[in-house]
Amino acid sequence: MPERVLVIGKNGQLGQSLQKIAAEYGHLELEFVGRDQLDLSCADTVRQFFAAAQPYAAIINAAAYTAVDKAESEPALADRVNHLAVRQLAEIASEQGAFLLHVSTDYVFDGISHRPWLETDPVAPVNEYGRSKLAGERAMLASGCRGAIVRTSWVYSEFGNNFLKTMLKLGTEREELSVIFDQVGTPTYATDLARALLAFLSESAITDAAGSAGVELYHYSNEGVCSWYDFARAIFELAEMDCRVNPIETRAYPTPASRPHYSVLNKSKIRRQLGITVPYWRDSLKICRDELARNHVKLALFSLQRQHHQVNQQSCL
Repeated sequence: MPERVLVIGKNGQLGQSLQKIAAEYGHLELEFVGRDQLDLSCADTVRQFFAAAQPYAAIINAAAYTAVDKAESEPALADRVNHLAVRQLAEIASEQGAFLLHVSTDYVFDGISHRPWLETDPVAPVNEYGRSKLAGERAMLASGCRGAIVRTSWVYSEFGNNFLKTMLKLGTEREELSVIFDQVGTPTYATDLARALLAFLSESAITDAAGSAGVELYHYSNEGVCSWYDFARAIFELAEMDCRVNPIETRAYPTPASRPHYSVLNKSKIRRQLGITVPYWRDSLKICRDELARNHVKLALFSLQRQHHQVNQQSCL
């Protein structure tokens, strides 16, 4: 019988990516909920949801407050979603005996480094978003529940709003763009991240974790290193768009929230313990480009079908 797994955040990039591949994991019964059913900013709503639901074998928290700049003026809301709600989920997971998978961020680091960050490196976030995410990590680590925290970086996909889709939109509107070159990290395709998360919930992993306790920290992003400037150049190259990209320094593009200048994550622990292969970021970008192209064709066909249906309806009047 498939293990019941709750996925919180069904409308986000990661939630939609998990839905896309869910059918490939027959040993799991994935149940997806959005903010309308489970609002992490409201403790009462969270409590009521789990009180009415049957216990789950695992809970994936794919939801978060991710408006990095807005968090500077909304620190209390960011803390409720990224910290207090995580503490509450950890308590519920502990009560139910569920395995909690929580997604965190490279923004827990200050970015002052010249080598990929290890899970054991000191943390020192430079903005409110990073501080709220770090508080959530610490709450989960102290909870005594079973689970894993997976830090990731620069997530993009064919879903929702992200850097890739912003660049594609701006590339059709402008002849040139200026993009920061002195912030370095690794783009992460949300589908790759989704597969890494579900690797924690393999049939043997759930069985092996049944009697264990404690939370482990992991890092996951795609392989390789680039700046936002490099990422933009690669996007336009793959999309065959003629948009010139000019490199600029961070100081030339001030934002309310500071960003870490170096946030490349070391993935050796998750590769070793889960036995997974981590794709190179440019290879995954090509796959996402192809997905976007397929989705565009599907939308175009759907639009044509609707128009044809409407014409047929009118002809019958």
